Amino acid sequence: MALRAFTRSDYERLINWIDSDELNYQWGGPTFDFPLNAHQISQHCAHPDVWPFMFSVSGESAGYAELVETSEGHLRICRVFIAKPFRGQGIANRMFYQLIQLAKSEYRADALSLAVFEHNTAAKRCYESLGFVVTSRESGMRSFRGESWVLLRMEKSLFSSD
Repeated sequence: MALRAFTRSDYERLINWIDSDELNYQWGGPTFDFPLNAHQISQHCAHPDVWPFMFSVSGESAGYAELVETSEGHLRICRVFIAKPFRGQGIANRMFYQLIQLAKSEYRADALSLAVFEHNTAAKRCYESLGFVVTSRESGMRSFRGESWVLLRMEKSLFSSD
């Protein structure tokens, strides 16, 4: 299992994974329009504070995640996705473990944060198992097809043990 830089050759795979408007919104929030396309991905990944990664299992692409610098020493994990064939196998935990190690060693981060929709209970449980704690609950800020989606903000200090 390996985390590697996301490249243009990965765009089509990510586009195929994000196959509905609801999934697009859950994955990318208001950042991307559906259907996702190479131009949107290219524009997004061109931002100097966005570092996208692919996670591979036995040589097969299994997941995607980004580290985004929000301030010195603080990174945010964004747009996490695990491909359907790899869900329910602990792949997200392994991917996150490698992201956390990378954030500490390569980017010298001392804190990580993320946001997750409250109804995404599997993701929330995964993040909590890795030491992330809910720091705020925001309602009325995000909605999909007229339904309000509650957003949880979570953080993890990298000074503590993993």
